[in-house]
Amino acid sequence: MSISFSYVRSEMIDTKVYSLLKVNECGSFAAAAKQLSITQPAVSQHIKALEEELGVRIFERSSGKLVLTKQGGEVVKYALKMVGLYNSLRQSLSDGKSLTTHLTVGVTHTAESNPIAESLAKYCSQNDRVNIKMITDTISNLYAMLKTYDIDIAIVEGRINDPGIKYLLMDTDYLILAVSPDHPFAKKSMVTLSELKKERMILRLPNSGTRNLFVAHLESNNLSISDFNVILEVDNIATIKDLIRRDFGVSILARSVCLDELKKGKIVALPVENLSMMREINIAYHDDFTQFDVLHDIMKIYNETLRIYT
Repeated sequence: MSISFSYVRSEMIDTKVYSLLKVNECGSFAAAAKQLSITQPAVSQHIKALEEELGVRIFERSSGKLVLTKQGGEVVKYALKMVGLYNSLRQSLSDGKSLTTHLTVGVTHTAESNPIAESLAKYCSQNDRVNIKMITDTISNLYAMLKTYDIDIAIVEGRINDPGIKYLLMDTDYLILAVSPDHPFAKKSMVTLSELKKERMILRLPNSGTRNLFVAHLESNNLSISDFNVILEVDNIATIKDLIRRDFGVSILARSVCLDELKKGKIVALPVENLSMMREINIAYHDDFTQFDVLHDIMKIYNETLRIYT
């Protein structure tokens, strides 16, 4: 696990912690020393001291490279949390002085493309004392950032079983077959899996939640993604929608990312027979999160925004 981190050096956190995180990020003592502006022997001594203090081996060499041991991964996880908590403390104290609330929100690519981003922008425009930073990433990376306090909340599809993370249900979304208005399917009320197999499909990448949900439902019907004619895999949802509008293929997308196109008649949404691909959209937060007034205001604006598209 190698996660880039940002920090303000503090006497509250042992220098050895910064050396540990920088070695993990850079993969070598020399590179870490250069970035920390200290000597390589000093970095090596910091890691050795941590290993002796904790009674575990943190790094080992493999093919000439430094890699984390299993115990080292645990040490890094808590070190990231320490730095994240300190950064949160500084931000909280700064907010108290300036009367401005700073909120870092992590969203998935699906959430970025639906009315959530619009709702966050509307909320900020109505609240001068609130500053929101929005970060887009995969679900797994967002949870990693949430656990280390690099983000305050994450807007994600579904949930994970973690006692330290709480959820606020934001919406229920479902996947649809998205086709061009010029496609023969556009006149149908439903598409069968047999019909879908014959189509050129443009899908999200395999690490996306949308793709994984589609695959899971295929497997429940004793099918696999290899049974379908996937001609293109794309990370960017806007690109997929553009290709669909121009009838280069069809796609499985969250209905929430197509609301504007559906209202304007640029895309047609269809259900797929035997595939009820529903999921929750949740706001995930730490159990010590306190800014619920902000969350509820964002939820209110989100619901008002949804009504524009219906």
